[in-house]
Amino acid sequence: MDLNDKIILVTGGTGSFGRLFTQTVLGRFTPRKLIIFSRDELKQSEMLRQYSGANVRYFIGDVRDLDRLRRAMRGVDVVVHAAAMKQVPACEYNPFEAVKTNVIGAANVIEAAIDHGVQRVLAISTDKAVNPLNLYGATKLCAEKLFVQGNTYSGVGGTTFSCARYGNVVGSRGSVIPLFLEQMKSGSITVTDGRMTRFWITLQQGVDFVIRCLGLMEGGEIFVPKIPSMRVLELAGAIAPDAAIQYTGIRPGEKLHEVLVSEDEAHHTAEYDGYYMIRPLHPWWRAANWADGTPVADGFRFSSDTNSRWLTVDDLRALVP
Repeated sequence: MDLNDKIILVTGGTGSFGRLFTQTVLGRFTPRKLIIFSRDELKQSEMLRQYSGANVRYFIGDVRDLDRLRRAMRGVDVVVHAAAMKQVPACEYNPFEAVKTNVIGAANVIEAAIDHGVQRVLAISTDKAVNPLNLYGATKLCAEKLFVQGNTYSGVGGTTFSCARYGNVVGSRGSVIPLFLEQMKSGSITVTDGRMTRFWITLQQGVDFVIRCLGLMEGGEIFVPKIPSMRVLELAGAIAPDAAIQYTGIRPGEKLHEVLVSEDEAHHTAEYDGYYMIRPLHPWWRAANWADGTPVADGFRFSSDTNSRWLTVDDLRALVP
């Protein structure tokens, strides 16, 4: 999407995604204004030293606070919703807080965007939202449903809502790669199960995909990039080839393999160049043109263990900073 002369707001703007999104947008486009919305004043002050200028604004706020979101979205054209509680153990231990941020926060973003006539809102989701086993995944599934059906609240000609759903981000804070890098200093790393597989995407690929989806969205779609898989055991060997491996067993709420498109979603999923698009089940709100995609076969499943694309050890080493 051409983001020149647009007023853009990114929630969770001081996180890993928000920082690179800011860098990428300012490097490729000349937005009229880019608003970094987050609740962390320290991270905002750190970002301010790196990204400043007449068209960059920093807005202290929490997606739980609807009034603050309404104030922040005045005059905004595009919103990227990246704010979330993302750590599975933290969500399990603090379930009310996870719901307030990931579910109520999503609803607040939708309400504020509609109230101020925002043109496009894209929410970032995760493979954990597909057939969720933990609360984090359940809250993200709920958020997806809210954003898809948010189009029914905005109506024809109103704010357009869609989602981008992808897998684990290489090297992001809280992911397994930084954990392995830290553990290898002791000469031993922990792996829950040697059979485990995961989808992988780089942070830059995630940002690029979100920008692409902003241009593609017509309302209600869930966009899924075609990304490779890797076995966690091979990942461990790539990161710390000389470290001993301790097997700890699968944690509560953890899956052996992840899924980005389920069999139940296959009957309304189409394949495109580089991505899949899960169409809304009830898209009455917009006369969308989705005829150019290729419907996937009945029973199709985009899973990390049956993926046709796999990262090699050399591939991964090239991606890890």
